[in-house]
Amino acid sequence: MSTQPDRVLIFDTTLRDGEQSPGATMNVEEKLAVARQLARLGVDIIEAGFPFASPGDFEAVQRIAREVGSADGPTICGLARATRSDIEAAARAIEPAAKGRIHTFIATSDIHMQYKLKKSREEVLAITDEMVTFAKGFTDDIEFSPEDAGRSEPAFLYQVLERAIAAGATTVNIPDTVGYLTPSEFGNLIRGIKENVPNIEQAVISVHGHNDLGLAVANFLEAVKNGARQLECTINGIGERAGNAALEELVMAMHVRRQYFNPFFGRAPESEAPLTHINTQEIYKTSRLISNVTGMLVQPNKAIVGANAFAHESGIHQDGVLKNKLTYEIMDAQLIGLNDNQIVLGKHSGRNAFRTRLQELGYELTDQELNKAFLRFKELADKKKEISDRDIEAIVNDETQQVVEHFKLELVQVSCGSNARPTATVSVRTPDGEELMDAAIGTGPVDAVYKAINRVVNIPNDLIEFSVQSVTAGIDAMGEVTIRLRHGDRIYSGHAANTDIVVASSNAYMLALNRLYTAIQAGDTLHPQRDDSRVPAGTGV
Repeated sequence: MSTQPDRVLIFDTTLRDGEQSPGATMNVEEKLAVARQLARLGVDIIEAGFPFASPGDFEAVQRIAREVGSADGPTICGLARATRSDIEAAARAIEPAAKGRIHTFIATSDIHMQYKLKKSREEVLAITDEMVTFAKGFTDDIEFSPEDAGRSEPAFLYQVLERAIAAGATTVNIPDTVGYLTPSEFGNLIRGIKENVPNIEQAVISVHGHNDLGLAVANFLEAVKNGARQLECTINGIGERAGNAALEELVMAMHVRRQYFNPFFGRAPESEAPLTHINTQEIYKTSRLISNVTGMLVQPNKAIVGANAFAHESGIHQDGVLKNKLTYEIMDAQLIGLNDNQIVLGKHSGRNAFRTRLQELGYELTDQELNKAFLRFKELADKKKEISDRDIEAIVNDETQQVVEHFKLELVQVSCGSNARPTATVSVRTPDGEELMDAAIGTGPVDAVYKAINRVVNIPNDLIEFSVQSVTAGIDAMGEVTIRLRHGDRIYSGHAANTDIVVASSNAYMLALNRLYTAIQAGDTLHPQRDDSRVPAGTGV
């Protein structure tokens, strides 16, 4: 009996693979906020994390399962290596969800089996059978991945998949773990699986791929044409190395080119039935949230959600768009949630008007978050005559960041000029409540501020990225600052917005330092594919 869906299931792994991007680490509250937005976006499955990795990851998955995994919400998934301890941890973490899934994996390419697992094909087959069967004892929804499937020998891959499905896997995921395949190769791989795995109709074929050669989205679309019905992707394409296939690009490609893809689903080309359950009007807001939480900026020329995605500078293009948008635009900006309503509120607007506009923009804030955001709005309204939706989004994203404030910046003051040495004075409240003040000289005002903060906080780190972007046009525009700093082999990010760039820079730096301090207290987390230090002897990864 076939279990194939009549559409494409969207499996979002932003909170798991996306978080493995250097500097993209999120705390529990941030993960919960992202999960809620992913639910509003309409994803089918949220891979909420790797529960065995750390107590923090376990808590995040469990809270998402409890608070987001309702009966009418997404399936909540936990990742687990093919070991009993991993699977047991994943099972406990997803237990509160109305719909829970365990995603277990083991490598199947010769290079991984020989050098990483140090196991034979027969051993890998046996582990697959044993661990999928074990996972099936906790939930009926089991996903199995043969890691590095793209470089696995096809005949052996077919054997592993057949064994996994026979043991109870309801989804088999085909990962291009290192982003090695081309679209035609990926399509042929999926077609070969459909033709050579006898029980393949008992499971949904999923695909997971990395963007090392810039081919992830193209690979996935070719996989869909050949029978894949679940796509594992991330918001903004974040993830290991060059990232994952971008959710927004995949969804909009299938939406805009629906007539092209419909026949591959047995539909008439002119069918208007959607190919996914994604609410496209939530795409832009979700992209902005991920960018702000992770500190990973979206490049201006990024497809769908980049700042230039709907911009036209060429005179010929501008003339055509003014006459008819279809001349140079294949989709409407409002379709992804970009609103043409630019000026919405001013300094005389009250709390109710502010709350109403937030609701219209899709934000649901607690009373405490609303109070903080409203105070920032009134401060901004005193400085800016006109406040746009982008300004409001920047305020909300800035004020609702869930970072434990171990160190609190009480004061920042700078002195600089063409013939002066940039000097900064800062006052910082430490975790034990003591207020310390110090000053420093730098090459510029921001450098001086960071040096002064470092003298007080005294946490060794290296600033590796500093960027400033204007939220809107104009001399009074808010500036968004994103910084990334390194401590050991880990990267931490901070993001803040203010009309004063020095203040924004200071706040962004304090956020990153607080994330770093939290991580130092909690200890490092286990990476699901690289760190073998906690793998029991004799077991596969």
